[in-house]
Amino acid sequence: MIKKIGVDQLQIGMYIHDLNCGWLDHGFIRSRFMLKSDNALEKIRTLGIRELYIDTEYGLDVEEAPTETEVTQALEEDLAEVAQEGGGEAHEVPLSVERLAARRIHTEAIGLIGDFMSAARLGKAPALDQARPLVSEMVSSVFRNPDALLAFSRIRRVGLYQFEHSVNVAVLMTCFARALGMEQQEIEDIALGAILHDIGKAMIPGRIINKPGRLTEQEFDIMRGHVDQGHHILSKIPDFPPISLAVAIEHHERMDGSGYPNNKTAPAISLHGKMAAIVDIYDAISSERVYHKGVEPHQALRKLLEWRHHLDQALVQQFIRCVGIYPVGTLVKLQSGRLGVVIESGREDLFKPVIRIVMDAKQRRFLAVSDLDLSRINKASEERIVSAELPKSWGIDPPELLLLPS
Repeated sequence: MIKKIGVDQLQIGMYIHDLNCGWLDHGFIRSRFMLKSDNALEKIRTLGIRELYIDTEYGLDVEEAPTETEVTQALEEDLAEVAQEGGGEAHEVPLSVERLAARRIHTEAIGLIGDFMSAARLGKAPALDQARPLVSEMVSSVFRNPDALLAFSRIRRVGLYQFEHSVNVAVLMTCFARALGMEQQEIEDIALGAILHDIGKAMIPGRIINKPGRLTEQEFDIMRGHVDQGHHILSKIPDFPPISLAVAIEHHERMDGSGYPNNKTAPAISLHGKMAAIVDIYDAISSERVYHKGVEPHQALRKLLEWRHHLDQALVQQFIRCVGIYPVGTLVKLQSGRLGVVIESGREDLFKPVIRIVMDAKQRRFLAVSDLDLSRINKASEERIVSAELPKSWGIDPPELLLLPS
């Protein structure tokens, strides 16, 4: 049985099922192993891990510890409670119209960060006059209809993670900042810092960046150096906005001081750094990487709530309300037994997004694709979302559905 325990309950003879630290780079080669030594125990404690999961079938038990199922249920209830206080808004432009601009902006942004990283390797700092116009377009697109760019942020291509991640963080940070009511210039500075937040990775050896297996502890140390490398690169840019710099240099800091590079605690981390930490983790853990299996967007939101010691929970709740309890790209099952992918957030209610219906789950057969706006159905209808589903379990590809014309 899988159970969740506090790190103070951990002891030799337990079988670790999940270190529960997707927010942290660490040097453990395996995520599941028998804890056999005091050295390994001490290392886990010094990493800043507060809670983790054990498998009692293979090791010692903690009788009173909650099961993984109980933890998941509690987090689902927390998510629902957060979403109760949120609501969507009418979009200035229909999704079908904004998609054209969003596709171009997303493609150009990936090319831009690729060019900047190539230039950084040659000792050249990013040119703000190249970045500013595209960042401004990105912000304008989000103001018109955020779901258009959010849909493209779910499109992942092999070998482009570093570039796509930077663009996705910029899109999500823009949506987040807008939801918090920030002014457009501040939002543009945030987006600029987000698109450049990993520029320091241009200086990390390719053998580490592209290593197909987990990194060694020494390699992780080198990888963590990307923040300082980025700081060095960005500090060379004349008039680089302080807000943009905070996003770039604080996105790995954590509220409890367990982050890097400066082990800052909550009072020392800027608002923009706290936002960046949340968004960077959300996109990273929901992405497939060479040594990391991504989780679905809904699961990623649960993790943000679970890692309460490391992230600003008031901001986490605001972020959840921003992207929706079922973010764009989430596969959901409806009360009727139909399956569909969320293509637009709920305009009036976070529990009532627009769903692209694709399958009858009861008969496990594909249906003619159609869109259903849960906020527009008859009030007497019992149709509603009952669960988020794993796409691979149903042979469904959400990104493919997101790209279909509306």
